[in-house]
Amino acid sequence: MDWADPVPIFLVVALTLMFIIKIARFWSTRIRRDFPPGPRPLPIIGNLHIIDLKRPYRTLIELSKSYGPVFSIQMGFTKMVVLSGYETVKEALVNQADAFAERPKIPVFEDLFKGNGIIFARGENWKVMRKFTLSTLRDFGTGKAAIEDRIVEECEHLIENIESQKGKPFDPTIIMNAAAANIIVSILLGKRFGYEDPQFIRLLYLITESIRVSGYPSVAVYNMFPALGFLLKGHKTLLRNREEILAFVQITFIEHLKNLDKNDQRSLIDAFLIKQQEEKNDSDGYFHNENLKTLVTNLFSAGMETTSITLRWGFLLMMKHPKIQEKVQDEIARVLGSNPPRTEHRTKMPYTDAVVHEIQRFANILPLNLPHETTVDVTLKGYFIPKATYIIPLLTSVLRDQSEWEKPDVFYPEHFLDPEGKFVKKEAFMPFSAGRRICVGENLAKMELFLFFTSLLQRFTFHPAPGLSSSDLDLTPAVGLGAPPMPYQICAVPRV
Repeated sequence: MDWADPVPIFLVVALTLMFIIKIARFWSTRIRRDFPPGPRPLPIIGNLHIIDLKRPYRTLIELSKSYGPVFSIQMGFTKMVVLSGYETVKEALVNQADAFAERPKIPVFEDLFKGNGIIFARGENWKVMRKFTLSTLRDFGTGKAAIEDRIVEECEHLIENIESQKGKPFDPTIIMNAAAANIIVSILLGKRFGYEDPQFIRLLYLITESIRVSGYPSVAVYNMFPALGFLLKGHKTLLRNREEILAFVQITFIEHLKNLDKNDQRSLIDAFLIKQQEEKNDSDGYFHNENLKTLVTNLFSAGMETTSITLRWGFLLMMKHPKIQEKVQDEIARVLGSNPPRTEHRTKMPYTDAVVHEIQRFANILPLNLPHETTVDVTLKGYFIPKATYIIPLLTSVLRDQSEWEKPDVFYPEHFLDPEGKFVKKEAFMPFSAGRRICVGENLAKMELFLFFTSLLQRFTFHPAPGLSSSDLDLTPAVGLGAPPMPYQICAVPRV
């Protein structure tokens, strides 16, 4: 056939148009009238043309102003429902927790984790891994003095490293990643790594790069059209990193722990391997090596990245607001003097506690939250949402809800203080999400943030690099799965 001939080309175009129309009719006929409203999708690409793929949460916030707190968008062939505002997100994730408890199957994360682990696991596997993780984290000291001692010890290593910079400008990313990672490593493996360990540094780099690349526009396109994976560099990078990370986990975390003693479990991995032995005759068991490697990777990544990002935002905000930094240091001097901070001091330090909470709120490091999926047909705010619908609980709309926060777009520690200066809890403060899928490491993260932040502000004053003033500092978040600050240089001047 001569493809230059006008008749075959016309037929191809006509058949393509018929296919597009058929798809459009398919989508229009399967959506009920009481399904949440949203912008009209185009055939095949849906609403892709109106979404800021680098920072999609910005588009969704704008759309919520037009369509309300429950609305829909279509990405490729996938209909999604977006929940906006504290009341709506709470109604779904807390009041109807079971109905919104599932994770959707997302192509890139299916490729990376294959349904294993905890973060993107589904169904019974997720329930078993979550129960095991929560109980084991408790057993190994989360929220207790044992893990607090480890954090205080890690603070000293971090302080020594920062002191070695001698007040000169440096990028805090690597050492903050390492410090945060060592806390979760102590639970997973029962040891810590030196900040200069080349294998450790390589692992931190791979995880940071993977989390960043997961939020790239090319990966969003892959999730809509998986057949294009071979064309997309981001997808290839993630798969390559996955293999190297799992190899590291296999060698460093698992092979290292062959000498098991049921009566002397040293780490989460030991506890998992004991469970594995107990169910070795169960062909449908969940404690298999692939689940272990993915669980370790999930906990390592989440335990490192979220804490490190939040602390880096904290130091950037202290440079941006030197008067707030000074008030924190005044309270530290008054309550602690030169004594190292402990969690028991938090109730005596309301201003510092308020600043730490406000850093988390303002930093808004996971603006889209992680996606959910409905487990049953459900009604929310008068709209019908069918079972297996992809749900985006828009966390940025909660942390910056104008009806909940006096100055939602401003760094304002007084959000968490009453007129007498006492700390006030806020229900709309949910940086760890809420409901069944709330972060399993929430208590550990809270302890880390307070102890790391207070220890460093006790020992150092943070300044912008020479030649920059506080007004020059950029608070625009970088592109990624989360929302880390843009890379910056910091000067840590020891306090006398």
